[in-house]
Amino acid sequence: MNILGLESSCDETAAAVVTDGRLVLSSVVASQFDTHERFGGVVPELASREHLRAVVPVVEQALAQANVPIDAVAVTQGPGLIGSLLVGITFAKAFALARKVPLIAVNHLEGHIHAVLLEHPETELPALALIVSGGHTHFYRCEPNFRYELLSRTRDDAAGEAYDKVAKLLGYKYPGGPTLDLLAPYGNPRAVKFTRSKMSGNSLDLSFSGIKTAVLRWTEARDMTAEIAARRALRTLREPTLADWLATTPQTTLDLIASFQYTVIDELLSRVRIFAEDLDLTNVIVSGGVACNAGLRAAARRLPYNISFPTPQLSTDNAAMIAAAAYPRFLAGHRAALDLRPKANFSLAML
Repeated sequence: MNILGLESSCDETAAAVVTDGRLVLSSVVASQFDTHERFGGVVPELASREHLRAVVPVVEQALAQANVPIDAVAVTQGPGLIGSLLVGITFAKAFALARKVPLIAVNHLEGHIHAVLLEHPETELPALALIVSGGHTHFYRCEPNFRYELLSRTRDDAAGEAYDKVAKLLGYKYPGGPTLDLLAPYGNPRAVKFTRSKMSGNSLDLSFSGIKTAVLRWTEARDMTAEIAARRALRTLREPTLADWLATTPQTTLDLIASFQYTVIDELLSRVRIFAEDLDLTNVIVSGGVACNAGLRAAARRLPYNISFPTPQLSTDNAAMIAAAAYPRFLAGHRAALDLRPKANFSLAML
């Protein structure tokens, strides 16, 4: 059973062919980092235009690499940027109609869960899932037969978004999460104390806007204008290396970065511990772009649970996870009509 998957929820145009939800025959991703870097974040209109340019060559490359007949096409329906989602859905509907194959709609968050199940089929459900990226920070209880219970979420910035905004504030390149992760081991994670958010309603929900603002206030109090300007100027000259960043980052700033990363990771993993114990779950899935973070991986693996991460290639947005998530839905008889519409806000718990 060969499924062509399409993913265009944000700023990556991706296509992949996966057999039986397990064997990845091809996976092609066209990134838009260069387009959005000068803005320090994703510009929705530009993202949609880039998807329009990339979708045909990306699909053609994925099909050529796989070189097998396609039995169904799966596409991300949401959540995501409405214009970006529309490009992938429109192409998928046209492909399904032209090839006379079934169309399967997939929730982007379910795709991230299946990125782990694809590579770790031994993972048993029920499991606790943490989906953490630039656009999402959600905890779910995952049960068989497509049943998901939302346990908590961020009320404002996602964890990955906070990383990118803090990196931009400090003068590092976009996306900023990988750079902060590289620099964090060189600082003291206990040097800067950040106030933890206290949430009304669900006390286990998260908020990362406060820590972002705290970093801003910290930089203003120390007049880091010249230091930040030096890093921004460096980016215009060449692609900075780790040595370049270390040469332009004083120890006090390294301590700030280490403390920021420590606090974000601790906020995430404290909830992993609470949910795993309260729900008597031993299997934990961590997926999404921030799952590439070395600090998060190292800290999570010290917990007394069976924790599974996808490889870095399947942690960030990709279409192999969409095709993998579509396979059990295809077997269960799920089909999407040709009037399928994108859903910018698409709750996984409502599937």
